[in-house]
Amino acid sequence: MAEAVCGSGPLPGAPPGPPPPTSPAAVGSDRLGRALARAAAFTAALTIAGAVLGLVRDQSIAHLFGAGEDSDAFLVAWTVPEMASTLLIEDGMALVLVPAFSHALARRAAQPQEPDPVQALVVHTLPRLVVVLVCCAGLLMAAAPLVVRLLAPGLSRPDVAVSCIRLTAVTLLAFGLAGYFSAALRAHRSFVAPATIYVAYNIGIIVTMLLLHEAWGIRAAAAGVALGSCLMVLVQLPAFLRHRGAVRRIPAPRYGHSAVAGPALVSLAALAPIVLFTVSRQLQVVVERFLAAGLPAGAISHLNYAQKVAQIPMVLSLMICTVTFPVVAQAMADGDSDRARRRIERDLATAALLVLAGSSLVIGYAPQIVEVLFQRGAFGDADTTVTAGVMRVYALGLLGQCLVGALCRPYFSTRRPTWYPLAAMAVGLATTAVVGAWSVQVWGAYGIAGANALGISVTAVLLLCGLGPRVVPIGVHTTAVTLARLASAAAVSSAAGWFLGPRVPHAFLSLCVGFLLIPVVFAASCAALRAPEIADLIDWLRRKVRHAR
Repeated sequence: MAEAVCGSGPLPGAPPGPPPPTSPAAVGSDRLGRALARAAAFTAALTIAGAVLGLVRDQSIAHLFGAGEDSDAFLVAWTVPEMASTLLIEDGMALVLVPAFSHALARRAAQPQEPDPVQALVVHTLPRLVVVLVCCAGLLMAAAPLVVRLLAPGLSRPDVAVSCIRLTAVTLLAFGLAGYFSAALRAHRSFVAPATIYVAYNIGIIVTMLLLHEAWGIRAAAAGVALGSCLMVLVQLPAFLRHRGAVRRIPAPRYGHSAVAGPALVSLAALAPIVLFTVSRQLQVVVERFLAAGLPAGAISHLNYAQKVAQIPMVLSLMICTVTFPVVAQAMADGDSDRARRRIERDLATAALLVLAGSSLVIGYAPQIVEVLFQRGAFGDADTTVTAGVMRVYALGLLGQCLVGALCRPYFSTRRPTWYPLAAMAVGLATTAVVGAWSVQVWGAYGIAGANALGISVTAVLLLCGLGPRVVPIGVHTTAVTLARLASAAAVSSAAGWFLGPRVPHAFLSLCVGFLLIPVVFAASCAALRAPEIADLIDWLRRKVRHAR
């Protein structure tokens, strides 16, 4: 289990005695564990708040615009901000800059009398980033009609999609700045401000839609995306400026080939594999919407609603890896592969435990979840049935999504660029495209969701098998056995929810029962299969209860 969950403590019944001697390393490790626990707690609370507001956002879109031509047009336009957020906030920017700032901070600590490498990194990278992103935003506005034709050639309302793309083009600059601030703050072990960004983002979208939907129609949602992205920058700006103010006032060095570690890590050679990996990962959504554009109106919306809800367990599970990523990057910077290995193995087990428990609830209670969240206004019974079915298929790939998000981090924490993750993602994307092109003819939206789940799972297997030989010598066999046990427990709890859910008449009441039933069945199944993670969690809870008494 992750250090943020499982602490150390005396065995039950152990006789009292003098306290053991504590080494400085042990004290430092304990302090790090407590710091990570606090950071994980704050991040979890704010992540959950952002996820809840994301649901409210999607509920508002479903209520105001339903699942039809206009909502399909907006979602095609939203593909660009979704790709930009993955590239500039969630993966790309973090995978580049967290290791770069970690290396710069390590160099600052090792050579305190030298010019500040953190300040040099900011001076070297931030102005150039702003210039590039402003140009990209302007180019996107000009090329919006071409982008729509490429993304969804069979779309019934391309004019609406074009105007929505032009409104959301500002997100390229805003997401870039938000991602830069988030990476810098996380490398400084400051997690609260970065965790607030999706709260601010979704509030901006919701408020704008409620105020402008009657006058602007679906374009109000696009304007909300633009406003929300700007709020993501503003909520982090004070914290970023505080950390910039704390930097020693030493002139930044003139850059030669490698004046400091940080700029070397954001060279073109280091950026290319990360950017291409991130783009190829997000291309799964592009493939989905391209294939769904030829289906009846509403198919893209059904896929979107199902995916957004199904991915919540994955997002929550990856918060552990988000908090510990600077620790892994620091260990890699220090050359401590054993510490990095232990951290990665614990993170994989913890993330898998969380995502599979959430997947069980999604699979077992998908109809009830969709009915409670979306079935009102323009979103009817037929929409609920299709969305719930697609959601169950999507959930089969949640473990793969989680593993890809967790495993790509150590690959990109090394000093040397690696192309293996891109190759693994290319194989998964090809699987999604080929299988999706065939299955959409047979099963429609269900086939698209199944191809997505299969493709990302193939990528996850390739990344897991390649990590040991290429980056960190993790125990691949042991990790695979752990994942298999947890997946088996998830299958049992999913079946229990699928069987018992319809037997409680009211959807909300049935879902409440599911929130109690699924964790109990999942934990019992894990214990029966002797999954060590659940035993560690139970032991940790038992110690906490004993301490509270």
